[in-house]
Amino acid sequence: MNILNGKPIVVNVNGLKIGRGNPPVIIAGPCAVESRDQIIEIAKILKQIGVDMIRGGAFKPRTNPYTFQGLGVKALEFLKEASELTNLPVVTEVMDIKDIDVVYEYADVMQVGSRNMYNYSLLKELGKRDKPILLKRGMSSTVKEWALAAEYIAIGGNSQIILCERGIRTYNDFTRNTLDLAAVPFMQKLTGLPVIVDPSHATGVRELIKPMAKAAIACNADGVMIEVHPNVEKALSDKEQSLTPAQFEEIVLEIERIS
Repeated sequence: MNILNGKPIVVNVNGLKIGRGNPPVIIAGPCAVESRDQIIEIAKILKQIGVDMIRGGAFKPRTNPYTFQGLGVKALEFLKEASELTNLPVVTEVMDIKDIDVVYEYADVMQVGSRNMYNYSLLKELGKRDKPILLKRGMSSTVKEWALAAEYIAIGGNSQIILCERGIRTYNDFTRNTLDLAAVPFMQKLTGLPVIVDPSHATGVRELIKPMAKAAIACNADGVMIEVHPNVEKALSDKEQSLTPAQFEEIVLEIERIS
């Protein structure tokens, strides 16, 4: 018998409630933490714009082994400092079982990336922790596989799970992935969990992020997660899909209008 059986679950992140009946949550920040100055600068800007949580990668799973892999624990320390200065909860990815304890120490929400959705050993260990988990959909996974990955976490005792639709790989060749918005209401009903959308990874195209973020809110997603960088032309990763603060602020205003 599945623990996640469709009964609505509201996730609590330091008093911020995510799920049915609550306003959509807005998570934003750079793909990767590149320096102390970078993450503190963008955190202060995002705080003024009105985001709910800040994101930033400390450990980066990159297809190309020669690209920027993240600053590791040093990045976690920078994220923590930015969080303390702005009072914004931190969302960051954990890639390996051996890193769970250190990420747990610094993060408010531990993210499982698309490549690790099938890492059942990692999911089981995260199920033993008492902090919310953001579970991204695997780039080639069905909704059933995605739901069962969440079940692996819930079995361990942790049902504080936020699902994130981030696009899947299809025959489409004009965007990075194909954003499956139909999965949002379907997974909300199937699991009872809140579902947010990542239009940055779903499209990989800066100009498409705004319309897809609006569409996500229109289909009743519980929030969005968007990549924002203080200097997009110098971003060390995902430059093509990173927004400037001004571009991002336009989206926030649209989300407020739609929701």
